[in-house]
Amino acid sequence: MMIADLGDVHLHYQVDGTADGAPVVFANSLGTDMRLWDDVLPHLPKGLRIIRYDKRGHGLSSAPPAPYSMGALIRDAEALLDHLEVRDCVFVGLSIGGMIAQGLAVKRMDQIRALVLSNTAAKIGTPSIWQDRMTAVRSGGIEALADATMERWFTRDFRASDDHLSWRNMMVRQPVDGYLGCCAAIAGTDFYTPTSGLRLPSLGIAGSEDGSTPPDLVRETIDLIPGSRFELMRRAGHLPCVEKPVEYASLLTKFLTEIGHI
Repeated sequence: MMIADLGDVHLHYQVDGTADGAPVVFANSLGTDMRLWDDVLPHLPKGLRIIRYDKRGHGLSSAPPAPYSMGALIRDAEALLDHLEVRDCVFVGLSIGGMIAQGLAVKRMDQIRALVLSNTAAKIGTPSIWQDRMTAVRSGGIEALADATMERWFTRDFRASDDHLSWRNMMVRQPVDGYLGCCAAIAGTDFYTPTSGLRLPSLGIAGSEDGSTPPDLVRETIDLIPGSRFELMRRAGHLPCVEKPVEYASLLTKFLTEIGHI
């Protein structure tokens, strides 16, 4: 198990692939850990240096007291990439991971050469929505949000099987401080202006049945970046890398090839 001591937080991370390969960094969603990408990785090209990590308050990373700021989450990613001496990576961020990706690209263009903004937006929800969710968690734990979240995350067909139960279990097992902290970070974030200033290769990915970040919201965000491309995955929800990992990996591979990363 690899842990980076970044001062106020300890981040759990994993490096797969080739040590000197072109770096690809994955940042996952609220309520999940780095296992979000497990089924995608085997379908990616050989020769990449693949880096995954649990953001603060999730998985095996430490969980400082809530609330968190988006700036803190971005600094965590920045410090981890500096720790690993990563430059010119392709950063793949899903949901809150995509918000981290946008902020880091604005702050550290030396670290990121291209973005994949998956099931994310420059602004997700409203402060009042997030405040309601935080209130529910404080009174009833993460369990209070679990069933409604599964409906937003996954298609009806996926929920009809037992496959979604492991993801529900993962969500409710996250540290409450970590979940609340990241909710607060999302609530306080509006990246429309900074993201519109980005000039780097960018791919947007949306799921046609995503109840958390609908396709139009993802498209609106990716369209802020000139020259970007948008892909809609049919019959997929908020976590298309879980429901359709082969198709998701194919989109990533095509993008990596087009920009000369592989």
